[in-house]
Amino acid sequence: MKTEIVLDIQNFIIIASHFKRYYCRGLMSTVNKSRKKRVDRLIIFLLILSLYFTTSCISRGKGDFPTDTPTSGNIKILVDESFKPLIDAEITVFMGLYPNAKITPLYKPEVDVVNDFMRDSAKVMVTTRKLTDEQIKYLRDTLIVARTTTFAYDAIAILLNKSNPDSLLSYFDIQKIFTGKISSWKEINKKSPLEKIRVIFDNPKSGNIRYFREKFDYSDPLPPNFFAVNSSPEVIDFVEKNKDAMGILSVNWISNLYDSLSVSYTNRVVIAAINQPYLDDNSYYRPLQGSIYDKSYPFTREVYLIKRETHTGLGSGFINWACAEQGQRIVLKAGLVPATMPIRLVQISQ
Repeated sequence: MKTEIVLDIQNFIIIASHFKRYYCRGLMSTVNKSRKKRVDRLIIFLLILSLYFTTSCISRGKGDFPTDTPTSGNIKILVDESFKPLIDAEITVFMGLYPNAKITPLYKPEVDVVNDFMRDSAKVMVTTRKLTDEQIKYLRDTLIVARTTTFAYDAIAILLNKSNPDSLLSYFDIQKIFTGKISSWKEINKKSPLEKIRVIFDNPKSGNIRYFREKFDYSDPLPPNFFAVNSSPEVIDFVEKNKDAMGILSVNWISNLYDSLSVSYTNRVVIAAINQPYLDDNSYYRPLQGSIYDKSYPFTREVYLIKRETHTGLGSGFINWACAEQGQRIVLKAGLVPATMPIRLVQISQ
């Protein structure tokens, strides 16, 4: 950077000397010597002032100028850990199509994702939570406009141990479990051989537990039979090994029928079916694509891509691609519901 500035200064001095020589030739015939000295001082002052602003802009601009484009560059994005399988697939395909692009995902609990985004640790985040009005205002006060795009529709699955006889649960039983009014399997089914319900979720800062707090309008501390582990795979491990456990998990981890790891997770646990509140049709729904799309499964949510870029860079390119046909087909294959492409429901008679 210093070399470039020195060269600019040298060129500036050469141009200034030529300017002064030719300018003064014209003045000699119209002004006396005393006035010429004052004009010389004015010219020198203006030249120094111009030189100052020129070098200042060069030194500031070199570090701030964006180096990425919509299909090239190197960026990090913040991602809710619940969507690791899906975002891994999206990034892998995107970088395969654009070899000059490198996207590094940072997988964290939802609270940390949003906080890091507000601290400008990355220009893009993937989450199920929109920014609050206060956060939007804070960014606008710093001349940043956050743009939110709905990317997919997800659901939260209720996982049970294979030995649990109660795979059909009512919406209101789930509500009572989360608000501490039910803590035993016998309160759901008197014939159940199981006793205390242990509810397992992925992280105290998880968006999964926040979803149910907001869903059931419950802000008190969680009941004592709720336990946090460290990741979504650990939720599956715990439920598999404990008959009385109930796991809370993004369906993204167990919905991809084309992924061997996702299928192996599904085979280790039972996915509970939940009924619709306030309906008496005795129908229960699992978090499959059709029931997520028409919201017959009651615990669905949106997945957002939020950016804070001030230019059209790699973050914008990735979001546009993920919300276009190729990116949305990956969402469909992953077992979630695309947000920006038409869906066709097919009913199969048995």
